[in-house]
Amino acid sequence: MSDGIFIGGGGPDYGVPQELLLKYANRHGLIAGATGTGKTVTLQILAESFSAQGVPVFLSDVKGDLSGLGAAGRADFKLHDAFMLRAGTIGFSNYAYRAFPVTFWDLFGQAGHPVRTTMSEMGPLLISRLLELTEAQEGIVNIAFRVADEQGWPLLDLKDLQALLVWVGENRGDLSLRYGNVSPASIGAIQRRLLVLEGQGGDQLFGEPALDLGDIMKTDEAGMGRISILAADKLMASPRLYATFLLWLLSELFEALPEVGDPDKPKLVFFFDEAHLLFDDAPKALVDKVEQVARLIRSKGVGVFFITQNPADVPEDILGQLGNRVQHALRAFTAKDRRELRQAAENYRENPDFDTEDAIREVGVGEAVTSMLEKKGVPGVVQRTLIRPPSSQLGPIEVATRAALMGMSPIAGKYEAAVDRDSAFEILAKRAEEAAKEAEAAEAAEDEVEEMAEREFRAARRYSGGRVSRSSSKPARSRSRSSRSDSVGTAFAKSFARQLGTQSGRAVVRGILGGLFRGR
Repeated sequence: MSDGIFIGGGGPDYGVPQELLLKYANRHGLIAGATGTGKTVTLQILAESFSAQGVPVFLSDVKGDLSGLGAAGRADFKLHDAFMLRAGTIGFSNYAYRAFPVTFWDLFGQAGHPVRTTMSEMGPLLISRLLELTEAQEGIVNIAFRVADEQGWPLLDLKDLQALLVWVGENRGDLSLRYGNVSPASIGAIQRRLLVLEGQGGDQLFGEPALDLGDIMKTDEAGMGRISILAADKLMASPRLYATFLLWLLSELFEALPEVGDPDKPKLVFFFDEAHLLFDDAPKALVDKVEQVARLIRSKGVGVFFITQNPADVPEDILGQLGNRVQHALRAFTAKDRRELRQAAENYRENPDFDTEDAIREVGVGEAVTSMLEKKGVPGVVQRTLIRPPSSQLGPIEVATRAALMGMSPIAGKYEAAVDRDSAFEILAKRAEEAAKEAEAAEAAEDEVEEMAEREFRAARRYSGGRVSRSSSKPARSRSRSSRSDSVGTAFAKSFARQLGTQSGRAVVRGILGGLFRGR
């Protein structure tokens, strides 16, 4: 087995063949270029190559094209002759069509196995990023998570956080003394954002069974790395959800995996497509977290490749850590484009045979300007490169083929059925129901006292010849009116609490739970 993967080579007008050394694949990488210049195919051939070397891969299929990794290319494909010509030109002598082991994932559970995490695992920082909260609102989310930890209330799904925020609002007086101001208006704003997230399908991301990281780090019986493909074509309608999920997954890998130093090959390669979505309007705290993860996760044996249209989309501190680079063509239609093109060229080690800036502007589809880390991790001289053709199918596979591959998956059936165990929502709902029962018992006791007082009054009237007035019983009647008024609210709460077995009942209780009973 080779110690590197073949990226591409050159004909008469190109330089030396380009190879990505497996030993330095965990030093991260960048695939950049304008729309339609070949970034997706480059991603595909890298995924193929890592898989063939026994390295598991995780990638997102933004356009729906990468499912073709699960099927072999075909000789009747319209680009077959062009592929064979390219393979001959670049000296890719062992080029052949083949399929690769794939696992399909989908947050919505339609085009792949469902993938979930819990609110607790996502954490307050990423939840706040997902909901686009202000600093004050993020503070309240942090308070809610702290309360859940202290009380032992699991935060698993969306309704858990919704119910907990109601409880925080009802107990804001006590909480404000300890944690700072808790504004009802801020809680209302967070609840509205959660409602929007639920409408976008984000509720399907949170719950159990949560994703086991081991399931994206598998190899098949032949020792090939399995390629986990996240269906992201529909998910891209909610770009913040897409970016936050991938960042969460990257953070989980960073926190869960042990240190391995510099392995001979990565334990996993992670491709972050549409990487600009991660950094658009991101607060500094989040960018700092991404930088920390990118800097340190390589010692966990994970390589990260960012895919974006322009290197300028990636913050400078993170860009500086991306040692393996494939730069497809950039267009320079405006002054801003020309500045960014010049800046992109300056990030490469110069080649005396050509001007890097001109090369980035001129390379065609399926060509790129590349620079791979060489021995001792030194950046290689920039080269013009013809990217090798893919061995798997170019373009999406049939729906029936996808279904068949999902059925043969080693995790088939593991995640399909959601589990809804007792967590914060159920605990708080039970407390409310118990409070309703206590209120009903107190009401019954008051009714009994009132009835006894009424009997005594009637007896006194009889024995006094009607001289005893009812004025002395007004307090009891006042209590009775209050009790009857309270009983309406109690009965109202109880009627909804009894509906907890249905989804509609749970939705209503979330809205009124804390409005009727304070936590005891």
